[in-house]
Amino acid sequence: MSNGIVPRQRSFAGPVVLILVGLVFLLRNMHLISWDMWELFYRFWPLLLILWGVIKLVEYQQAQSAGVRPAGIGAGGVLLIIFLVTFGLSASKIHELKNSGKFRMDCGDMPDGFNFLCGQSFTFDDQVEQAMVPGSSLRITNDRGNININASDGDKIKVMVRKTVRAESQGDADKYNERTKPQLAVMEKTVTLNANTEGAGSQEISSDLDVYVPRKVAVTISSRHGDVTVMGRDGDIGVSSQDGEVSLQDVKGNAKLDIERSNVRVSRLTGDVSVEGKVNQSEVNISDIKGTVRLTGEFHESVSLARISGTVTFKSARTDLELSKLDGTLDLDGGDLHGSSVAGPVRLLTKEKDIRLDGVNGDLRVSNNDGAVEIKIAKLPVGNIEIDNRNADVQLYLPEQAGFKLDASTDNGEVQSGFSELKVNNDDDHGRVSGTVGNGAGHIRITNAHGGIEIRKGSASLASLKPPTPPKAPGSDDSSDDESDKPKEGVREF
Repeated sequence: MSNGIVPRQRSFAGPVVLILVGLVFLLRNMHLISWDMWELFYRFWPLLLILWGVIKLVEYQQAQSAGVRPAGIGAGGVLLIIFLVTFGLSASKIHELKNSGKFRMDCGDMPDGFNFLCGQSFTFDDQVEQAMVPGSSLRITNDRGNININASDGDKIKVMVRKTVRAESQGDADKYNERTKPQLAVMEKTVTLNANTEGAGSQEISSDLDVYVPRKVAVTISSRHGDVTVMGRDGDIGVSSQDGEVSLQDVKGNAKLDIERSNVRVSRLTGDVSVEGKVNQSEVNISDIKGTVRLTGEFHESVSLARISGTVTFKSARTDLELSKLDGTLDLDGGDLHGSSVAGPVRLLTKEKDIRLDGVNGDLRVSNNDGAVEIKIAKLPVGNIEIDNRNADVQLYLPEQAGFKLDASTDNGEVQSGFSELKVNNDDDHGRVSGTVGNGAGHIRITNAHGGIEIRKGSASLASLKPPTPPKAPGSDDSSDDESDKPKEGVREF
């Protein structure tokens, strides 16, 4: 005191807050308390700031009474405040997202040291059943968990439930299990099955449902997180899925799917298939359909169709496609669109795609920008063909005995023809080919800009062969005639 410097009082606010937090975690690890630590911190973290402020206020009053300098906040205090505020706001945001259904913490691989975020995993089995009136339908809702629909021979719906509960203790798990019992209700001719996974609030509950229902009952399913599998139905199917995989197989009826972030697999279905929604980074595979197929929405990744007996319609922001029948396959993957054994009339309006259609039969209209177009006509007679393209080449393969009238032109490109009856004129940056071949039954018009146009002889199958290929049986020697007359028109690989 002799040098005139007033001593500074040391603060104990930080140590008290840390001791309190550490004591709570210690009691929890010793299983003396069973609180949900994440929920506890979300609700009460502001109290830690209040406690810290009260201690600092008491310290200030004591320093004034003792005539010493009060303790400052210090670097440690600043770091403590930043930590509490940052972690507390993060906990509040996660809690908000969990309650809204937009966020679920993936606790499956969570290390044991972080169980306070998710709790331990407990499993429960349950079973419910309900008689069904003839002609009634079934509606299923499951927020989190897989749904498997199986055929039963009786007149009842039977549900086997495998539930996974995340909780701090067995006692808490039992409590959450009781709150989330599956619910079966009947209203007139509609039976409603609710997995009730939200019965415990924001607590993570997952219920896998194995549902056995008569074959002819129409089923509507709503799933937010989980896979949906339907096999062996004689009624219509409706599925709404936000995150999972939807698989339908051996269904005698129509299927209507509303999906988001979900893979789709549909095979062997006798009715119509409709798929709507957003399929970012997902796959759609549909095959062996006796009815029509309609896809509407945003499909940014892989779409694969095969053997569709009815009309195929595909509408997205970039592509508008319609064809009357698909005996082969149709694949859309990013910037590529490839099809085989396509029956017209075909209408394809798109952009920024490389298009290759093999074995086209019937009328065809194609409009494209910034992508190559390759069309191979399979059968006679040739239908009416209209192709508009920009910034890439156009190649059209026609049977050697085809009859058609053609008018094709391009700016900033050249034209080539394998048919001697056609007149070719390449003048500066403008090319044109026109004329009549055979009976001129089919009308072909091609316009292009900043790309070439090629009119070639050959069936789709011969044009697709990869060299070297041994000679085929009689009936496939027409390609050799093309090679002798015009070497450039020989067999090519695409």
